[in-house]
Amino acid sequence: MRLLLATRNPHKLREFERLLAGHELVAAPEEVALPPETGSTFEDNALAKARAVALACAGPAIADDSGIEAQALGGAPGVRSARYAGPAASDEDNLAKLLSEAPAGSGLAYVCALAFVDPGGDERVFVGRCNGRLAPAPRGDGGFGYDPAFLPDDGPAGLTMAQLSPTEKDAISHRGRAARALREWLGR
Repeated sequence: MRLLLATRNPHKLREFERLLAGHELVAAPEEVALPPETGSTFEDNALAKARAVALACAGPAIADDSGIEAQALGGAPGVRSARYAGPAASDEDNLAKLLSEAPAGSGLAYVCALAFVDPGGDERVFVGRCNGRLAPAPRGDGGFGYDPAFLPDDGPAGLTMAQLSPTEKDAISHRGRAARALREWLGR
């Protein structure tokens, strides 16, 4: 199936190309405006982006909104994960802020809401979670975002998400779990 992916993030495009192999993924054209992520939930933001692309391109679209929730911070940064250290913050800025505010070893959860919208009106949201702990310092050069400080509960002991191979990460990640649920719903 041909799916339009509502993102401008090249990391997410590569990840979804792996996770949804067998489907043709096409990045939304640059001229299609993606709505700002102003929703109060990951689901709200994912649906808004998928709806915008499905409508603009007259085809089935998927979009995700994902982030990290720190127990020590009452679930923050949550839907503000990409802008945690400010609107123009880099991944490194956001990670540094999390490391300065949450204690090492405290509980974390990666959350991904993956929305599917067909212009004919069919809408579904698939949610994936990956629980873990905050590493004392960043390690590894794979992945992106908060991966260098995320120690997954169900991954190899002591390794951050940034130290896992793409296959290992995809098997346990929030995005991998949401994508598998979408694949199952699509029938492959």
